[in-house]
Amino acid sequence: MKAEETYLKGVYVFSPTVFEDQRGYFYESFNTSTFKKLTGLDVNFVQDNQSKSSRGVLRGLHFQVGDYEQAKLVRVIKGKVLDVCVDLRRNSPTFKQYFSVELTEENKKQLFVPRGFAHGFLVLEDDTIFSYKCDNYYHKDSERGLIFNDPSIGINWGFPEDELIISEKDKILPTSNTFFK
Repeated sequence: MKAEETYLKGVYVFSPTVFEDQRGYFYESFNTSTFKKLTGLDVNFVQDNQSKSSRGVLRGLHFQVGDYEQAKLVRVIKGKVLDVCVDLRRNSPTFKQYFSVELTEENKKQLFVPRGFAHGFLVLEDDTIFSYKCDNYYHKDSERGLIFNDPSIGINWGFPEDELIISEKDKILPTSNTFFK
């Protein structure tokens, strides 16, 4: 496995070593020891989540606050997404900057999103299965979010906005300027 840190400190893209033959393929999707060796981070994942979505579904931008902040290791099992994380660490030199990467079943890449980031993804193929590990449990009262088209962040989703499928809850999320007064 190879890990590459992005321009957002603590955000890593992982590319696995894939062994393929006439039977198919095999790769190790996660190993605590390898993760720690490649990143220097000691993360204890406690919850796995999975979703299936249609093309055009946008989920996010979500995060949790306080004692329930979460780091996530995200990947696509089937299909394709544009995965996005936004730095919400107020003292960070990259505060309110975002990173995006295409995660697909073909490239088998994974994105590590540390605590202090909002996270979201846009589904680019029907029947996409998205999976992620969290280092903290979901806590409804600690859940927050930012609107996907926040002008002060300026995420390029590369998709017609009028074709997006967004939950009612995500359509009314605040901008970062409202959240970070």
